[in-house]
Amino acid sequence: MPALQTLLLFQVAALALNLTPGPDMLYVAARSSSEGRAAGYASAFGIAVGCLVHVAALALGLSALLAAVPAAYDAVRFCGAAYLIVLGVRAILRPAALGGDSGLASASVGAVFRQGVLTNVLNPKVALFFVAFVPQFLDPAAGPAWLQIVVLGLLFNLSGTLVNLGVALAASRATGWLRRNPGTAAAAQRVSGAVFVGLGVRLALASRK
Repeated sequence: MPALQTLLLFQVAALALNLTPGPDMLYVAARSSSEGRAAGYASAFGIAVGCLVHVAALALGLSALLAAVPAAYDAVRFCGAAYLIVLGVRAILRPAALGGDSGLASASVGAVFRQGVLTNVLNPKVALFFVAFVPQFLDPAAGPAWLQIVVLGLLFNLSGTLVNLGVALAASRATGWLRRNPGTAAAAQRVSGAVFVGLGVRLALASRK
């Protein structure tokens, strides 16, 4: 296990990074403002599960493959970009009504959760970030590297999830007003769709650095 001082330093750095607006935060904010608090929370927890996949990949050494093999990196990057663009185009062309019966709401939340997972997992820059950031805090004398990676990854994920839940809560405040204004709600979902398309294009054009 890393020393307490190392853990505290890591947590401060992780919180600062998680508070910096990025694609995950923007995704959660877009979902929350257009579809409500439950969708925002589902997105945040979906992203958290996606981060767990990246942590496991780093602990197993798979993330190093993306850093070393350009073709593998590009394949994942383009899959993630295509997925985001498809989500965005669908929201632009067919905005869904806010609310509905409980069955539809549950299915929608489940779908949003799965989309959050895939959005994060299919972003290779997250994997490369973990490769670049987490090893800086590893101590060879503190135990197995894989165990330290898991501990630090979980701490980072906890911090990021709390931040994203806060973003979901703040962004969803506008949803009640949107429910009373269906036309504006549809426009908001189209804006969210445009955000997803923009994120997909950004991911497709992003460099490895």
